[in-house]
Amino acid sequence: MQPNPNDLAVRAANDPDAFVALYNAYFQRVYSYTFYRCGDQTSAEDLTGRVFERLLVYISRYTPQKGPFEAWLFALARNVVSDHYRRQRFPWLPWEAFRQQPDRGPSPEDLSIQHEALDALNLALQRLDPRARDLISLKFFARLTNRQIAGIVHMSESNVGVTLFRAMSRLRQWMGAASEHSEHSERSESSKKEMENERA
Repeated sequence: MQPNPNDLAVRAANDPDAFVALYNAYFQRVYSYTFYRCGDQTSAEDLTGRVFERLLVYISRYTPQKGPFEAWLFALARNVVSDHYRRQRFPWLPWEAFRQQPDRGPSPEDLSIQHEALDALNLALQRLDPRARDLISLKFFARLTNRQIAGIVHMSESNVGVTLFRAMSRLRQWMGAASEHSEHSERSESSKKEMENERA
């Protein structure tokens, strides 16, 4: 039976083994979140390290009355990333990071299709407002529930759900339009080549 994260967090203030258990349980999710917020491996590793350093400093302040530990942890992670970008003065959330997915050996044709889809997704995400992008990063990369996100961003759970629903609807709409435009361009190019071949 897996130990309760809230109980582990309470113990971790005085028990190094409990802290290590939290680190092992949440490292990958924190790394995934920071990677998609900053866009490169080196920065993500650095930010993930900072998150756990800050966790070590502040873990004694956590109590279950504050809510689930993982929501508390990702509120801390969100602050670490925000502090990083305030210092760097760079725009946050470079969604070009989607291109940096590990290579699992797809065919060149599959890679081309993936890159086109990622380009369309990147353009669509850039059209969303910062609040919607923030919610998407917490929902899909930190894998938090709407209720947990609501506590972090100080919105009602229903508002989080509505904002995410509208953001995902916009993304589907924009990507569908991009796909139709791409297909139209391909057909036009194909027709052009056929006409050139006929002339030859």
